[in-house]
Amino acid sequence: MIEIFYRKDGQMMVSQSEADFATIPYGDVVWIDLFTPSGDEKRATEVFLGTTIQNRAQAEEIEISSRFSETEKAIFANTSFLIPGPDEYNEETVSFILTDNILTTLRECPLKSFTDLQRRIMAFPKMYESGHVAFLSILEQRIDLDADMVELVSKEITQYNKKVSLGEDISEEFLIDINQLQDNTMLIRENIIDKQRVISSILKSANYPKEYQPRLNVLLKDISSLINHTDFGFERLEYLQNTVLGIINLDQNKIMKVFTLVSLMLMPPTLIASFFGMNIKFGWFVGNSGWTWFVILLLMAISIVVIFWVFKKRRMF
Repeated sequence: MIEIFYRKDGQMMVSQSEADFATIPYGDVVWIDLFTPSGDEKRATEVFLGTTIQNRAQAEEIEISSRFSETEKAIFANTSFLIPGPDEYNEETVSFILTDNILTTLRECPLKSFTDLQRRIMAFPKMYESGHVAFLSILEQRIDLDADMVELVSKEITQYNKKVSLGEDISEEFLIDINQLQDNTMLIRENIIDKQRVISSILKSANYPKEYQPRLNVLLKDISSLINHTDFGFERLEYLQNTVLGIINLDQNKIMKVFTLVSLMLMPPTLIASFFGMNIKFGWFVGNSGWTWFVILLLMAISIVVIFWVFKKRRMF
């Protein structure tokens, strides 16, 4: 699908046909949004702009040279947008092409930043005199959404901290959830750094209007703040993970102490029972006497009490 936003008689118009390129003046076009475009739509856009548009494989390259490049006529910038899911986040690569005053975007899935811009650009056309402003608006909206994701992760970390503080049951699933939060935090941080790299490259570009540099600098400051928040969140998750592992180890040590104490308490009675259970007559002990069992039980009880008293005195349980 293609959507062409252009000015006409002081209003913002939109066309959804590549055939309209023949009738729309080049200087009136503000934004061309290519959403899973067909081959004809992409080729018509390339002819209209006089430049080539990167394919998806090129846009998803991780090298810095592939994420940002420019020619005498155009600026090419590729960055990833995060899409929140129930448990984990997915990345969607978006390509931006800036030619003269026209912004062209190429994407494969619906994104809230683009939907909001489409609504605003139709409602306030005077605010978007060029594609550079539209480009900045998308980045600002996207960074605001990234900040919301950072805040959401922070709230989830706080909830897990409260569970640990309240002494709730900590299971294997609890540790898996913490690990998933760590993965999400790292993914958010990498995504934010990717935008920081793109904006820094645009600031160095001679083709981007200098009048928009203050807004780009503000975006860089916001991104730096978000990176600090993600670093702090990751540190909290590491501390929480270490605390949970420490609690699990303490619980296991308590269980082992109980088993050890029970084993030691039963060892002397077992020895006494084995000793008197031997098929040997003791001259000093009347084996057939009725008091025999009472004497043996008394010795066993005394051994248990002595061991219990020793452990209690040494605070070993």
